Amino acid sequence: MPSLFCSIYGLATEAARAITGCGGTQEIRLLDWRLRRLIINADDFGLTSGVNRAITECHRAGTVTSATLMATGAALDDAAKQAATLPNLSTGCHVVLVDGAPVLAAANVPSLASGGDGTTFPPTLGGFIQRALAGRLNENEIEREATAQFQKLQTAGIALSHFDTHKHAHVFPAVLRPLLRAARACGIRAVRNPFVPTRALAFEALRSRPFLWKRYLQVRALRRFLPSFQEAITEHGLRTTDGCLGVMETGFLDPDLFAAMLRAAAQGLPEGTWEIVCHPGYDDAGLAGIRTRLRASRAVELQLLTSCAAREALEKSGVELISYASL
Repeated sequence: MPSLFCSIYGLATEAARAITGCGGTQEIRLLDWRLRRLIINADDFGLTSGVNRAITECHRAGTVTSATLMATGAALDDAAKQAATLPNLSTGCHVVLVDGAPVLAAANVPSLASGGDGTTFPPTLGGFIQRALAGRLNENEIEREATAQFQKLQTAGIALSHFDTHKHAHVFPAVLRPLLRAARACGIRAVRNPFVPTRALAFEALRSRPFLWKRYLQVRALRRFLPSFQEAITEHGLRTTDGCLGVMETGFLDPDLFAAMLRAAAQGLPEGTWEIVCHPGYDDAGLAGIRTRLRASRAVELQLLTSCAAREALEKSGVELISYASL
């Protein structure tokens, strides 16, 4: 029987190479049906030098495989230098449309720059959601601003493999569509699937952590946008994962929750490719000058993702760790 499998595998591999003209890429895709693969992506690259250093350390520790860079981050130049020394770190764009400032002049994106001073984005996701659901966001402005952010990073020498959004703003169809157009025009071929699978955590993990129930109900409610997300991805021809873990746990990630997510990826979820989103960083003076609710939690995640225990848990899970570049 093993020899028969090897013969079939060899024929499939040769057929794939004949079709694509390259060895290996299509070979992996032929076997996707029986694999569970995992991307661990660190958000907020470029936010501060301490966040940059933490992401770099997590990548070198063998856990973080991808990161998304903020074009308007205070430590963008430092992040670009760090990325240049990490050829195996798949780097994307963390598009900022809320809680930040645009790359373009505010006068060119008036429906987006609706913060209190008229020159920044809404400071909270709630205000952004209200505008998105009310149809008060101009899709052309979103596309232009996203293009400006993509091109700023590409001009800095970053080969963008994928993109996602600050606070997962692209969960809404009116935001997603113009972002996909901008990504295609800039040669970006993959995007985060921000939707949390219904079995992302076992009931026992939720029961022991009442503070997660509110987040759980929120992400469940947002799943109504999943069909339109899948339709838009197909229409624009971008690649994505089967879903995202860590959204509920943002700000609360600890070794037990990390182990629970790995169990879900390895056993509880359908076979496919999943992403864990994380936010490691140093809670230092640089972070003190940034408006963010994630402070001490970043240091906890840094300690977790650079630990031998995390790497051993990944190895024991049987999940194949990949990056967005190999999606």
